[in-house]
Amino acid sequence: MSVTSEPVHEPPALPARRNERRAAGVACSAHALHDGYTDLIYVMLPIWQKEFGLGYAELGLLKALFSGTMASFQIPSGLIAERLGAAPVLALGTALAGTGYCLAGASAGFGLLVLALFIGGLGASVQHPLGSALMARAFAGDRSMKALGTYNFAGDLGKMTVPAAASLLLLLMSWRPALALLGAVGLLAAAAIFVLTPRYSAVSASHAAQDQAADRAADVTYPFAFPVLLAIGILDSATRMGFLLFLPFVLTAKGASVPLVGVALTLVFAGGAVGKLVCAFIGARIGAVATVWLTEGLTAVGIGALLPLGLNATLLLLPIIGIALNGTSSVLYGSVPDLVRPERRGRAFSVFYTGTIGAGALAPAIYGVLGDALGVPTALILVAAVVLLTLPLSLVLKPALVARLP
Repeated sequence: MSVTSEPVHEPPALPARRNERRAAGVACSAHALHDGYTDLIYVMLPIWQKEFGLGYAELGLLKALFSGTMASFQIPSGLIAERLGAAPVLALGTALAGTGYCLAGASAGFGLLVLALFIGGLGASVQHPLGSALMARAFAGDRSMKALGTYNFAGDLGKMTVPAAASLLLLLMSWRPALALLGAVGLLAAAAIFVLTPRYSAVSASHAAQDQAADRAADVTYPFAFPVLLAIGILDSATRMGFLLFLPFVLTAKGASVPLVGVALTLVFAGGAVGKLVCAFIGARIGAVATVWLTEGLTAVGIGALLPLGLNATLLLLPIIGIALNGTSSVLYGSVPDLVRPERRGRAFSVFYTGTIGAGALAPAIYGVLGDALGVPTALILVAAVVLLTLPLSLVLKPALVARLP
């Protein structure tokens, strides 16, 4: 008796699920590493000040150089990825970010340190637009918002773990080999990203043609949708930075010590990390517009409530404010795929991140002027009032978001 064996074919769902896991692993890991690299600068500034005899203006220039380069090259990164694909551009950017820290560890003076941080910022510019687009491409429909919320949360994990790892390394070795070691992690991660990132063709999903046809129709009917979403993101980012600017002074006026102010900020950041994850799942269930009303309304009420509350009550309220303050961002990022054609998502994310990061950079300067002119309490009330502008704007988005539902 002879037995003829026939080839076993994988169900179509298995490769798709494998690509989802790979896309999520690559995007979330890249987000954690790149955001960790960005906040690692805060750990290094006091060390560089002592090592190179730098003033505060020069230290500020270093931070602004990294962040400014990162923000400025996000749109070009998205355009390049449209031609070359996400995998090589994301891998190259990660390698450049790691190389920047390797060079920083080898810096003999301020000039080479400036070059190192420019290279690092250039590499970091690729991650937000390409990582977001990769998650949106791998996870469709309501799952896209949840996936982007998880991706958003991964960045906060990186902000905690990479600086913490640097602090531990500095207990064991000097800062130069510590930075070289952390930079080498970026080079290894770049190789893994290049190998593991799923390669998606321009039209690889079975229903891509129908999706793109619906997208084009909606683009004609709702050409304003993405600009309105960007405007909401800009106001949300400006509110976050304005609040964080004034919070230490509000706490100090209530009698908080400097260490307690640090604890209070940690409570806000911890709440924010939770909010980025939780609000994405809430948004997938009740919709983006309803979630924006919930989070931005809670942000405005929470900020307004801080002024009359005592110190202990304020500390209890801060994690809730953090959830609302940061949670909106996941819903906004998660709505980008619903308003932009698949082939334009990398570009759209790069524009969105550039606008929100730029607003976050400018807001403290603008609100600082208002604080000098009006006083901290009045300026903080103004911050709470400005965030309410997002509510009518979100209503403008509702027809476009409904049109994109499957």
